[in-house]
Amino acid sequence: MEQREIMQRSVGILTEALEMRRRLRENPDADVAGSAAVATLLEEMLPHVQLPAEANAREVADIVTGKLGPAIVQITSALTFAFIQLAEIHDEGRTDVSSADVLRSISLHYETGGQR
Repeated sequence: MEQREIMQRSVGILTEALEMRRRLRENPDADVAGSAAVATLLEEMLPHVQLPAEANAREVADIVTGKLGPAIVQITSALTFAFIQLAEIHDEGRTDVSSADVLRSISLHYETGGQR
């Protein structure tokens, strides 16, 4: 998966988290755990791992690490980038831009092929 797609899905995860928080604030009894959006986005971002039936525990660990490691680094990098963007806006004391605005801006930037 391209870095652009990873970034957009990461922003989607953060956006969904904001929405879940909003719903909980409006209704503390709301069932936000029922939303599978975050799980779906993560599933799309992680590669499928096929394991040979005869693989031993060490081989399984090596295969899983080799397949998931780079994807986890990309996801972490994308989430870190978004966090830094949000933190900078916050630290500047900006009240004219919401968290949702920042996330939307990041998503649009990557949708049009932008890079970090």
